[in-house]
Amino acid sequence: MRPWRLLGWIALIAVAGFCLYHVRTVAMSIVIGLFLTALLLPPARWLRSRGLGRALATAIVFTGGLLVAAALFALLVPPTVNSLTQLRDSVGKVLEDLHALTARFGLDDRELLAQARQHLAASGRQLTSGALAGVRTVGEIVIGAVLAVILSVYFVHGGDRLFHWLLGLAPAAARTRLSETGHLIFSVIGRYIRGIAIVGAVDGFFIGIALWILGVPLALPLAVLTFVGAFLPVVGAFMAGLLAAVVALVSKGLLVALIVVAVTVAVQQIEGHVLAPQIYGKALDLPSAVILLAIAVGSLIAGVAGAFLAAPVTSVLVALLHRPSPPV
Repeated sequence: MRPWRLLGWIALIAVAGFCLYHVRTVAMSIVIGLFLTALLLPPARWLRSRGLGRALATAIVFTGGLLVAAALFALLVPPTVNSLTQLRDSVGKVLEDLHALTARFGLDDRELLAQARQHLAASGRQLTSGALAGVRTVGEIVIGAVLAVILSVYFVHGGDRLFHWLLGLAPAAARTRLSETGHLIFSVIGRYIRGIAIVGAVDGFFIGIALWILGVPLALPLAVLTFVGAFLPVVGAFMAGLLAAVVALVSKGLLVALIVVAVTVAVQQIEGHVLAPQIYGKALDLPSAVILLAIAVGSLIAGVAGAFLAAPVTSVLVALLHRPSPPV
């Protein structure tokens, strides 16, 4: 029965994917809203257990979340501006070194720069259309983000009531199975989001400390970027580490850049082999090849948002496939 069950899931996913593609902005908002709910519902439930009402607990949790976001913004902007000023001088020195290096090989970097400018001028029309598409994409992201926050507020406040109402629309014989499926999906999402947040925080902390000790500019923003990169498994860690190494190379030289690479690889190895398995457990331990394929498919379907959501969605599908079949 397992092959038929797998084919059924594949067909269901294909149909659902086709339908969701045409309403991807709304679908992404719902999924992101569920992810935010998975993060914020535990503290809201804790407050309710202490005697607070649903509305007050929800208001406290979301107010706290907004305050944390505002504090992070205030904490990141000043050091980022100061570090960019330091990097400006370093970039100038690196460009001078590159100019000297190209001169040794008989290359004229100024001529290459002039050709690049001519190419950009010839491609101005394409760049303009791309900019307009980017503005449209930014608008969709803003609308989707606002909708996701509003939905998460509603889900934290009364998501259980909405779920029971939806179960009431299903046939009575299927309600138990649907209820178990819903709880399994939300449990997997919660474990994944909380786990990836813990793993990302640990990675960002140790890599940020290493960058700060080495005196690399943008240490705090790079640490935050490492935390964000954890939500894009495999690819995000690589990109964050590469950017940290580039900043170290520009500002401190090759030796410090190599040390940053070594520290990043060490932290990622400890996280991948020690920390992550303990947090995620065997059920969410997906092979890297599966994650990469899922990210590629997600990015093709829904761009950047699809890439970020690919791994948790894949974890949910794997958990559903591992669930025991109902008795015949």
